[in-house]
Formats: sequence, structure tokens, C-alpha cells
Amino acid sequence: MDTQPADTQHDTHGLYIHVPFCTTRCGYCDFNTYTPGEDGTSSVETYLSSLERELDRAAADWDRPGPPSTVFIGGGTPSLLGADGLAGVLRAVRRSLGLAPDAEVTTESNPESTSPEFFATLLDAGFTRISLGMQSASARVLKILERNHTPGRATAAAVEATGAGFRHVNLDLIYGTPTETDEDLRRSLDAALATGVDHISAYSLIVEDGTAMARKVRRGQLPAPDEDTYADRYEMVDAALRDAGMHWYEVSNWARPGGECRHNLVYWRGGQWWGAGPGAHGCVRLREGVEGSHDGTTRLVNAKLPRRYAEALSSGGSPVTGVEMLSAADAHVERIMTGLRLSEGLPDEMLAGAPETVARHVGLGLLEKSGGRTRVTDAGRLLADGIITDILVEEDRRCVGAGRSGTY
Repeated sequence: MDTQPADTQHDTHGLYIHVPFCTTRCGYCDFNTYTPGEDGTSSVETYLSSLERELDRAAADWDRPGPPSTVFIGGGTPSLLGADGLAGVLRAVRRSLGLAPDAEVTTESNPESTSPEFFATLLDAGFTRISLGMQSASARVLKILERNHTPGRATAAAVEATGAGFRHVNLDLIYGTPTETDEDLRRSLDAALATGVDHISAYSLIVEDGTAMARKVRRGQLPAPDEDTYADRYEMVDAALRDAGMHWYEVSNWARPGGECRHNLVYWRGGQWWGAGPGAHGCVRLREGVEGSHDGTTRLVNAKLPRRYAEALSSGGSPVTGVEMLSAADAHVERIMTGLRLSEGLPDEMLAGAPETVARHVGLGLLEKSGGRTRVTDAGRLLADGIITDILVEEDRRCVGAGRSGTY
């Protein structure tokens, strides 16, 4: 299965597991993470036993078509569990939910907490993909991001992972960090490509409210992000990766043929996923009689604090603190929001509720139609979020004008 192009694969349901632990918090990060001794934390042992209880709940409550076809362990820093700890998590998944024979199994890893032995153990345990946070090859940029790995460690870890036998290795880059130069980004791209990995993600830096970086920008200690710089850097990324034989399959993700991340495609193609762990979000069909069950999918949100997550499960309760039953209109909106970011685009009929907007953007060269599908063009990628908003606004206007509620 993993040798097929992404558009021939039809993974419909996956499992996301959140590991909330980090040794330090990066200045730009607003994820649900906790450093040692922080209020609300629990021990790794408590977390693992709680996770097993939640996986058992998932097995009972999730109306899934079969064992998960993808598993993604993210964080936080999953590699802080160690190779044996991650192998134990995968054993718990197999015991509770099962695992499809050709499943893609991914873990994120901090380069500093990996080694050749770490990767060999994960491969033997059944992991098939490694995702490494590289961010930049510049020591100065890494310092501004408050990343705790040295510039060459991420690329060395990628080489170790492929050397251990992993066919699928991803490196994550961030561009647009305050004070980053074009040359910084070129060196980062060259270093990432030199490893031979089959997948590279590149994201513009988002300065989130409440982060240490946001406070520095507000105080004038760092310059604010610049949208024109983001656009120029994105084009640099795309040109370098295309020249190296990679293709974009989602606006911020490039891969060699067969290297596309199947788990992320579950999200972007409107599939189901169970979110396990503190603060995890899921979108699943629930069995009849379970709170939140209905004809469609339900969004579930777990307690964010690891301590509260563990307490709920140890008492025989549920860690879920938020339940939202999605209507067909809700699912339609989310499908457009994710599907138009994919190179494969969406079937024309899904966009039939916004004919004027689609025609206008086709005329502007931002959308194209072929083979019964509508896609963003290369120029349209830079404006994908705005195009999606325009489509949804027209759909909503037409629904209101027709006396219907919701979109489409």
C-alpha cells in the first residue's frame, strides 16, 4: 500500500495519540504541552495507564469500519517516552482497537531524543514513518524559536532513521522566523534535501497569542511577521522542492511519489479519527447509545490537563469535556476548508453552491477545472484560505436567500 500514489489510497479512519510532555517549551509553541513539574502534569506511567483506558473506551464507543488504517503519535515530544514506551503504546493500540495489516504508523520525534538504536526498535515494533522537527539549519533561527536541538542534529537523525530501514521520513521546516534571511532558508532546504527524505513540510511561522514570542513581538524585541516575506519564502520552498523531484500534495506539504502522509490525508479528505490523550480532538461516528451519537460524525475534545485526564479515566469516567454533533452542513464546510488545500482538489459538485465565486477565481487563474474536479493553481495556493472563505460566503448567502439554514 505505501508504494501507491496518495490519490489511489482510500484510508477512511485513523487514530491520533497526543503525548503532552516536553523538556522545555519553545517560544512560538501554543500546543497542549507541559514541562516537568508544571501544574497539571502527571507522571509518564500515569499517562500511559490512562491512555490504555481511553483506548479501551474507543474500542467500545467508536463505530468504525475496521481497525485503524493509520496511527499518528504527536505532541509534545513523543520520543521522550523512549522507544520501548512508544512500542508499548503501539501494543496497546493493537490490543484494544487492532491495526490494519498495511497500516501507516507514525511518531513525531525530537532529534535530540533519538538515536540509531531508537529508530531500530521502533521499526521492529511496527512503526512505518518518522516525523522530525527540523525547523531550520540556522543556529541563530533555532535560538529565536527556542528550539533545544543543534542545527545538524535533525538531518543526522533523518539519516539515522533511513539507515535503520524507514522508507518514510518527514522533516518539518518553519519559514518566516523574525530575522531569518533568504540564505538561512536556502541552507535549511539544501540540508533537508541532502538527507534524501521522501517528505518535507514547510509552514510559515504563526505568532500565537499567549506565547513567549508574541510577548517579544509586542514589546518590540522581535519584528512582526511580514506577509510579503511569507509569500516570497513559500515560493522559494516550492521551487527548491520541485527542482529536487518532490511534488506538493497539500499547500504546506511536499513528497516524493508514494511518500505522502496517509494519516494527514485522512483529515484532509474528511475521514474519521479518534483523538486520544490530554487535549486531543477527534471526529468520529459513535455507536448508538453513546453520548453524542447521531447519523453523522461527532467532534470530541478531551480534558487538556494531564492530571484531570488521568483522574477522569481512573474513576471509570470519560476524559471528554466537549461534544459537538456535526451536521451535514458542518461536514460540508470542513470538507471544503481542507479539500481545496489538496492538489487533488474537490469534485465540481461539491462547489456547486458557489458558481459565481468559482467562475471568478477560475478567470483570475487561481482555480482550475479538469476531470470533474476543481483545484487551486500554483498562484492560487498563496491565496487558498481567502478563496475558501469567498466560496463559503457565497454558499451561505445563497442558502439564506433560499430560506435555508446552514451552508450549501
